[in-house]
Order: sequence, then structure tokens, then C-alpha cells
Amino acid sequence: MVSTFAATHPASDLLMPHSGYHWDGSDKRFFEGWYLRVTLPELNESVAFMYSIEDPIGGKQHSGGTAQILGLGEQYRWRTFPQVDQFWAWRQRLGVGHWRSTITPRSPRYLDPEVFDRTIHEGYQVTNTLHQGVLRDPASGKAVRWCYTTEPWDGWGDRTSLPRATAGWLSFFPIFEPGWQVLLANGRASGWIDWEGDRHSFTHAPTYAEKNWGGAFPDKWFWVQCNAFDAEPDLSVTAVGSWREVLTWREKVGIVGIHHQGKFYEFPPTNSRLAWKVAPWGSWQMTAATGDLRVELVGTCDRPPATVRIPSTQGMVFGCNDTTHGTLTLTLWQGQQRLLHATSHQAGLEVGGHPWDEVWQYGDVMISS
Repeated sequence: MVSTFAATHPASDLLMPHSGYHWDGSDKRFFEGWYLRVTLPELNESVAFMYSIEDPIGGKQHSGGTAQILGLGEQYRWRTFPQVDQFWAWRQRLGVGHWRSTITPRSPRYLDPEVFDRTIHEGYQVTNTLHQGVLRDPASGKAVRWCYTTEPWDGWGDRTSLPRATAGWLSFFPIFEPGWQVLLANGRASGWIDWEGDRHSFTHAPTYAEKNWGGAFPDKWFWVQCNAFDAEPDLSVTAVGSWREVLTWREKVGIVGIHHQGKFYEFPPTNSRLAWKVAPWGSWQMTAATGDLRVELVGTCDRPPATVRIPSTQGMVFGCNDTTHGTLTLTLWQGQQRLLHATSHQAGLEVGGHPWDEVWQYGDVMISS
């Protein structure tokens, strides 16, 4: 299947807002992070990759990078890459990598996949069309390896239009902490993932990517994302609610974005009525309305969460509970007409920050479906 997006936009994200690296070279507190996920419906599994760089100027307490993987069966792997001079990133488009090389010294840069495989002992590289890497368990010697190509379908906006900034035009000014951009709301990946000898090849698997950056992480947030719905392969939703910093004050903010068969339905905080009711774990309910459009999201998870690390003032710390096996139901209404009703058992559901000692409710959540 050749998507309209791929046919009308070359395999390049030069025009994707915020896809390039944001560090300005200063010694101020800074992090940038990337999240990528491949869903394998035939296995009922997903593999999520999380990369970050902190204080890239070097010489600071938390200077360095990390790679985390939430893999098959929600197994968790993580490795640190303390040498900032082995990190590279492109300024104008998506391109990032960090590694340990078997050839010293090696100038960090994008490598041909065969060269990467031959010379990089441990690390990763990502562009908008390629994702490759290897992480090793120093105790057992076992390794997780992966290499796949990506066909982009949707960025943030209608498929036949230029991608937009997820947080709107104000995101180009350094007033929000952190910045956030959905890089790939929906796409298809082809390649392989080898989980410690258990190799899985895939073709046209659903894939997703986003990033964030800045000097502070949200105090508290939840996140819902899915692009592997039953009987709706060309459907993706991303939804967030959080406390964020804006200059000298904090505010609650939320957003919902839906991509369906090339059309984009957006519920931004500027002109939408948003409400949510999210438990410390296991239940996510969110509604959003703008004009005559209304969306209802209901997510559940009956398994214990996987905990992953996030940037903080103390460096990378455990502070986020995740699942890639959430159940999610999406219902989209236009007036009294139900435009969409879809369910998945492979949704990404998340709560992070603190405090999460009780249900977080904002506004009145009315679920009719």
C-alpha cells in the first residue's frame, strides 16, 4: 500500500516542525528525548525505544545519554552513554545517534547500515526513514538488535498538507517547558528486531515517533497513543494531559489529535473543551469537543505497569508508568452522527510525574459510548 502522504511528500522531514536538534550550545540545563514504537499485531506485542541526551555541553553531573527499550512482554532494558562526544544530531531534520565504537576514535555521524553493523559495538542511529541499533547486557552478554525502515503516513495535520507543530506556533518560542512534537503519528515499518536471539521480521508494521526537549519535564502528566486499531489500519490517536510551565506560571493543558484515512481531527487546548479522569493506574478517560466534533477515549489496563526513566533535576530517574498492552476505545462524533468507533488492545498508556495518589479529574467527563 502506498499512502497519499508518501506519494505527495518525499521521504524527508525537512518541513516537519521541531524535527531537528534544539540545543543552542549553552551550558543551561537541557535535555532532548525521542520516543519510537513499532507494534507487531501478529504477536500482540510492541517494542518502544526511548533515547535522550542531557546537558550535552559535557562536564556536568548529568551530562550524557541514555537508551531505554520496553520490549517483548514489556521487558525493560537500558544503557547509558556518558560520552557526549559520541553523540550526534542534525539541526534541520530528524537525525540522531549515540554509541560506543569498536574503532577509536570515530567521529560521530550517520553511518551506512552495513558500516554501523560492522563498527558500532553498542548504540543507535535514527532518521525519518531508518532506525538501527544494538544494546548489550554487560552481565549476560546477550544483545537486543534492530534495523528497520520507515514509510511515513501522517505527521501532525492532514496527510496532503504540510505537517504542523503539535503545540502550535507558540512552540517556536522558548516559553513552554518542555517542548513536544509528534514526528510520526502513523507510518509503516519494515525490517527486523532480534530480542536476545529471538528474531522477528516484519513488513508494514504500525510505527509512531515523537520527541520533547527543554530544561524541565512536566510535574505530572498522562499520555494515550495508539495506531494499531482492530479493523482500522489507517487510524491513529495521540492524547495528552499535563501540568506544564509557561514562563513564570504553571497551567493544566491537554490535546487530542486523530488521523483517519488522511484526515486530521484536532482538539487543541486553545479552542476545545477538554476533560479527563485518570486513575493512578489502570483507567484513562478523556473527552474533547470543538465545534460540532466530539471525541471520547476510554483506556484500561489490568496488568502491572512497566516503569521507565525520565529526565529530572536529579538526572534520569524512574518516574513514569507505562504499558504497550492497553485496551483503548475511541469514539468520534459529529453532532449526533458517530463517525468512528474503534478498539485496540495494543495501545500505549502512561502516567508520569507526581503526585499520583488519587484520581486526577479535570472538568466533567461524559462517556456516552
